[in-house]
Amino acid sequence: MHPLPERKLPYGEVLVVANPIAGRGRGRAAGAELVLALQACGVSCSLGLTARRGDGARLVRERSPRVELVIAVGGDGTVADVLEGLPTDLPLALCSMGTANVLALDLHLPRSVEGIVDMLARGRTRGLDVAEVNGRLSFLVTGVGIDGAIVQRIEQARSGPITKWNYVRSSLATIWSWHPPALSVAVDGKRIAGSWAWVLVSNIIGYGGFLKLSPERVLDDGRFEVFLFPRGTRAALLEYGLRGALHHLPSGDCRMLEASRVRIEAAEPTPYQVDGDYGGITPVTIDVGGRRHRLCIP
Repeated sequence: MHPLPERKLPYGEVLVVANPIAGRGRGRAAGAELVLALQACGVSCSLGLTARRGDGARLVRERSPRVELVIAVGGDGTVADVLEGLPTDLPLALCSMGTANVLALDLHLPRSVEGIVDMLARGRTRGLDVAEVNGRLSFLVTGVGIDGAIVQRIEQARSGPITKWNYVRSSLATIWSWHPPALSVAVDGKRIAGSWAWVLVSNIIGYGGFLKLSPERVLDDGRFEVFLFPRGTRAALLEYGLRGALHHLPSGDCRMLEASRVRIEAAEPTPYQVDGDYGGITPVTIDVGGRRHRLCIP
């Protein structure tokens, strides 16, 4: 059911960028439905469809001089693609249809067309810090260690859209053969004493579908939270998982710091992931604070 036509929105022209294969092929239909709902509210609205990485950024760059709001329809990868081309003064709204939808879950964003239009009518936004990770964008979390290896395995074996079963299967296989690295970490130019088996640099609360990170997270404070895990055995990873699922991290011997710049190195090349995509191997540098976007919220 579409919102009433007389609903007033604080935007004159909107661009909807949709990944047509998101939501098991429902992305195109969801984008078209959203366009119709916005047009019924008197908003000039156009739909752009992505076919490959980089299309979202290109569509935004081509049309951003004219639009007042961009809506990303798809998963976290679609959001990252759109952010690559989005001017920081142009607000972004999400219609989440991916596998994880991390940010949408964190902020309790609506997923129905009616809920999204209702959210836009309120006109509320908040800041969203974006980090640069070895030259690529991150607005969620960079992981160096076990999760980087899991995502690397998924990328090597994938032949289509990633499902939750891909993550489960890859996680079990990776953990079974995992040999923890010895990571060296520097925060804001100062090396942290000790050796670390796993590091997360995060701007989110919910991670991996079950871990709860620090609820003190602030989206727009110019800093990400750095979680340092000293142990990487199967037993230790199980312990961290239980602590994060039942309470939140940091807990036990997991430490948390805040930083605007993090440098992670390792004697043996160690894989890392950026917002759920395989990023490469160490060393890796995460810089926060150079960009801050505006995100529509309920």
